[in-house]
Amino acid sequence: MHWAFAQNYPNKTVKMIVPFETGSPDSLARILAKELSQKSGQSFYVENHPGANGMIGADLVAKAKADGYTLLVTSTSITVNPSYYKKIPYDLTKDLVPVTNLGNVEGLLVVVNTKLPVKNLTEFLSYAKNPANKVSFGSPGNGNHLHIASEYFNQKMNLNMVHIPYKGAGPVTTALLGEQIQVFIATPPSVLPYIKDGRLKAIAYTGLKRAAYLPDVPTVAEQGFPNFEIDGGWFGLFTTAGSSTETVRKIQQLIRQAFDNPSVRDSIIQIGLDPIGDSPEHFKTFVDAEIIRYADRLKMLRIQAGE
Repeated sequence: MHWAFAQNYPNKTVKMIVPFETGSPDSLARILAKELSQKSGQSFYVENHPGANGMIGADLVAKAKADGYTLLVTSTSITVNPSYYKKIPYDLTKDLVPVTNLGNVEGLLVVVNTKLPVKNLTEFLSYAKNPANKVSFGSPGNGNHLHIASEYFNQKMNLNMVHIPYKGAGPVTTALLGEQIQVFIATPPSVLPYIKDGRLKAIAYTGLKRAAYLPDVPTVAEQGFPNFEIDGGWFGLFTTAGSSTETVRKIQQLIRQAFDNPSVRDSIIQIGLDPIGDSPEHFKTFVDAEIIRYADRLKMLRIQAGE
């Protein structure tokens, strides 16, 4: 049975742009595209446009026709960019409209290659503090949420790890598997398959309580750092500003109905995300607050703006 909507949205193919290579936004977009295609009777397909910490893909959506047929599936990083970069090719608050928060991540995983001679956070910190080991961490890009989280970890743990940016979480994971970097503070979807098959090891979780999907991995707080927490961020859906309020609401309703499918919810939970699907108005208020929160965090961490 197909879903029915006034004015037949969608009545043609819908493009879902992911502004990163493989990683959490890509995994989430593909789960949703499959379900939305099956239930709406129209094709939803995913295109990856990585680069500039998500700004290349976001700019494509910002400059698309304002009809709701070009969607952006992106991460928390979209709210970091206005403070991190001196020049952005679009205005987040004017050129894109928030549709819905797709999902939250309670915490991040501190992940190392199993060949690294450490078994837990204490051993890793000792290893990383030895200048001879020249420890580096990867992130999906300069100014990415995971870059900010890692710099916070770097400072709180009194480390001097070197940052190496990539074009998405997938390439960071590949670099970690290839021992080109020593640690990745990651959202779950990118690394869980490799943790489960024994090629990577999670030595800590940054949430306040252990992750249900990896109950044997202790939190950072449990390993000697009381109250330490880094939230895992969120993944949101945007479309081109100027799209009608009715169309935006229909897209959000599509997402809510997808989340009502137990198998879809389970697929999303299995990759470490908590599905949300809130209203466009609620999500806009949240996005506005996140822009301010990350501006403050960048100042606190003394992270210099990029070009």
